Amino acid sequence: MKKVIVACGSGVATSQTVASKVERILKERGVRANVEAVDIKSLDQHIRTSDAYVAITKANKEYNIPTFNGIAFLTGMGMEEEVEKLIDALK
Repeated sequence: MKKVIVACGSGVATSQTVASKVERILKERGVRANVEAVDIKSLDQHIRTSDAYVAITKANKEYNIPTFNGIAFLTGMGMEEEVEKLIDALK
């Protein structure tokens, strides 16, 4: 099963909210994936085993997996575009 990580500064409120939303949307669209919220400090260890990264804050470096705008999932602005890109990346 594919794995998506969502990271913010603390890995608690914002990333949990976005992770829940991403998980619900993927499930509604028939995409099976584990979605996990993590804090930005532990991102490096989680990125190695993930298929996609939803970023709430800007990371200090680039990663070799598809990265998506997490703010779009919070605000709804541009969310559909990010959802489509995420689904394509998980196929």
